[in-house]
Amino acid sequence: MIVAAALTFFAALLGVLFSVLVSDGLTRPVRQLLEGTRAVEMGDLDRVIHITTRDEIGHLTAAFNRMVEQLRLKEHIRATFGKYVDPRIVEGLIDQRALASDGQRRVMTVLFCDVTGFTSASERMTPQGLVKIMNRYFSVMSEPVRRHGGVIDKYIGDAIMAYWGPPFNDAEDHARLASLAAIDMLECVGQLRAEFPELLGVRNVPIAFDIRIGVATGEVVVGSVGSDHMMSYTVLGDAVNLASRLESANKMYGSRILLSERAAAGAKDVIEIREIDRVAMLGQTQPETVFEAMGPKGGLGPRLMELRLRYAEGLAAYRAQRWDEGRRALARALEAAPGDGPSMTLMRRVEDLATAPPAADWDGSWRLGQK
Repeated sequence: MIVAAALTFFAALLGVLFSVLVSDGLTRPVRQLLEGTRAVEMGDLDRVIHITTRDEIGHLTAAFNRMVEQLRLKEHIRATFGKYVDPRIVEGLIDQRALASDGQRRVMTVLFCDVTGFTSASERMTPQGLVKIMNRYFSVMSEPVRRHGGVIDKYIGDAIMAYWGPPFNDAEDHARLASLAAIDMLECVGQLRAEFPELLGVRNVPIAFDIRIGVATGEVVVGSVGSDHMMSYTVLGDAVNLASRLESANKMYGSRILLSERAAAGAKDVIEIREIDRVAMLGQTQPETVFEAMGPKGGLGPRLMELRLRYAEGLAAYRAQRWDEGRRALARALEAAPGDGPSMTLMRRVEDLATAPPAADWDGSWRLGQK
């Protein structure tokens, strides 16, 4: 009986050990699959599970590894594609509930940025040097746009087009964000000027590098536009055209950042602005009040505050056709900020109109006959 009991105990012990080994052999691959699934759920796509069996668990493990490899490939494609199209647009188009692609009317803010005198300067640069300059320029200037939540729509030659608005930004914030991005872009000019000679390996860069920016807020149509073979998620409408016209209008006024009236109204609590003029852009029948972004809120020194005050006095006198008073005010504005482009532009206009007064029905606005 003792021998039988011992044999029974020994057999039972062997049975338990065997069952534990068999159970562990079955559950270990399952646990590994479970851990791998949880890792993938957390975004870890580097997990690879070694196949230890040739049964159904082994086939399932091989299928899991192939799935992770495909997910890794898709993530690489997504990351690469995100350099060409804003990742938020990619995600939104995939999730059609978040981003309608068939066109919607929305109030948004559009920004255009261009390099001054770049066309002629590029002719004096080598192709390799031009590519280096452009890549660095786009990299540096795109960062403020992204940092302030903007969507870079496209690069057009040396120009940057970007926009803000729902669903990417709150409806009350897009004008503020675009204006702050414009000011930050302007602050990057000095950095780029310092980098270009070293980038090209020369002492002097054949371009007096500077930028002009136009910002406009208004109703646009946003959606996917293109052909059967290629589409672009973009914005269309008067605000887009106005932003482009404002960017170009900087040439006439000698300014660097011009805002539309709605953009200035939406951003006036975060930036310092001054009214520049009432202008009817090319293609417009009604004049638009144009403002200049002078800097972040509270960032103006005494000289710029004096400039703004005297320019406002000169502008009011100009519109009232009080030419002598306008000259005096604008002269004091130029004393506060010598070389101020808008002041010099308005001074020349006052001199011309004092000699040849406008018609009796003149409303104090100016018309631009070109882009």
